[in-house]
Amino acid sequence: MSERKDILIVGGGAAGFFTAINAAEKDPDSHITILERGKEVLTKVKVSGGGRCNVTHAEFLPKELSQNYPRGEKELLGPFHNFMTGDTIEWFSQRGIELKTEEDGRMFPVSDSSQTIIDCFLSEVEKWGIEVLKNHSVKSIKKIENDWSVRTNKGDFISEKVIITTGSNPKMWKLLQNLGHSIIPPVPSLFTFNINDERTKDLPGVATQASVAVLDIDGKTILESEGPLLITHWGMSGPAILKLSAWGARLLHPMGYHFKIKINWLVDTAFEEVTGDLKTLKAKLNKKSVAKYAQFDLPKRLWQSLAKASHIPDNCTWAELTKMQLQQLSIQLTEAVFQVEGKSTFKEEFVTAGGIALNEVNFKTFESKLHKNMYFAGEVLNIDAITGGFNFQNAWTGGYMVANAVTE
Repeated sequence: MSERKDILIVGGGAAGFFTAINAAEKDPDSHITILERGKEVLTKVKVSGGGRCNVTHAEFLPKELSQNYPRGEKELLGPFHNFMTGDTIEWFSQRGIELKTEEDGRMFPVSDSSQTIIDCFLSEVEKWGIEVLKNHSVKSIKKIENDWSVRTNKGDFISEKVIITTGSNPKMWKLLQNLGHSIIPPVPSLFTFNINDERTKDLPGVATQASVAVLDIDGKTILESEGPLLITHWGMSGPAILKLSAWGARLLHPMGYHFKIKINWLVDTAFEEVTGDLKTLKAKLNKKSVAKYAQFDLPKRLWQSLAKASHIPDNCTWAELTKMQLQQLSIQLTEAVFQVEGKSTFKEEFVTAGGIALNEVNFKTFESKLHKNMYFAGEVLNIDAITGGFNFQNAWTGGYMVANAVTE
């Protein structure tokens, strides 16, 4: 015998809880049930932002906010006019949670703990009498007349409205494919680059601003970004790299994550300009050691490594610098090429590009264009963002829009 629910939410993640809470607030009499396949809820929220939960990003214009989504930019523009960053801040504030903004625009709870967000959701769920059923793995979803029949390993449910918020879940995508939805095959997004290079092997922990370009086999730039770059034990990370991985998710996958990148450690300064600056330094600092004193505000260890790569001995003075060494240093500073030999992902915060094809969703309501009363929110859709709180903002916006639609 199937249990009847008014609203059935498949997926106990951030988007699922946010949808349920907003729907219950708009229609307190509706019987809302969340089906969670695991023994715990909100596990991705717990580990996000290094356990601090990067709730959203301090970008307050819909157009600019949407530009942080390699997949979903066009589709999210309208929804962001209905619910975006300012609304997220107010939503949490109304529930006693204040957010703070960091220098790079990322927003976290003042407590610096993701548990604050989890406790808020659990408290709201209890307050509104939302039923949360754990260890319920969905086996099938079928349309029976005007209702949805959902079978799990623990029982059967029937509901007029079903909301899918399962994130990047291949099993759920398969079930939706069986219902006629097109699934864009998932590939990794937001990953770091594995690089084994003499110039960086002794520099883990060094961080600086840089512009980075991905090169094709002919050495032409096919992708570029700039921002903070972090040298790690396994290669390179930081926003400059993660942005490339997000925008290049579909481009880098067929390459097997083996390609070359070109780095300008001075961001906007070109080779010719740097060559001129180095000639000026040669005249000005003629008796000083080249390697000992870092220039251009670069981290000292990075400067020394680039000088070494330019075949400049440790005791070489600026006056002794040859034309060839000066040219090599200009290249290392502005056009340093590195071989990428694979990727590393943060397994807990794994983000994929892929999911339900966006042309099969009505973004005024986040309802399926193929099936009435089936809705989607979060990363189950082919929407993903660069790092910085944008993926959560997509979940909040989608959840809010779905909650509005199902309670009208």
